[in-house]
Amino acid sequence: MPSSTVMLMIAAGRQLQRELESDLSAIGLSLRQLGALGHIAGNPELSYSDLARRAGITTQSMRATILMLQEQGAVRSNLSGQGRRANLELTEAGEQLLNEARRVIALRDRAFAERLGAEEEKVLSAVLRRAAPGPADTARRS
Repeated sequence: MPSSTVMLMIAAGRQLQRELESDLSAIGLSLRQLGALGHIAGNPELSYSDLARRAGITTQSMRATILMLQEQGAVRSNLSGQGRRANLELTEAGEQLLNEARRVIALRDRAFAERLGAEEEKVLSAVLRRAAPGPADTARRS
């Protein structure tokens, strides 16, 4: 077991990611697809490039992810030409899938909290919020 805090966080994160990926696969979804659904639900005006940047992948990989979601009937696209916004939107099936994924995450959260205990989970959550700043925090520091 690593003694470095950073390495421990990485190991724990990888384990939790594997567990969540397994849970999501039961509903026919990957973590990458979940991320795309969440971003599209929050802002359908995002381009493929915007979505790819947020996911830390190439635009081509994001296009493949969106294509899989379209084939599942979860996303609809109103393409308006090269270089323009994709105008992606969730279908009713996509909204249902996103809601189911949120339930899966809530179950995983509960299982994780049970492993730690309520007080440790609360402390860890607060520490991680400080350790992993969001986009607004990062922009403020620049």
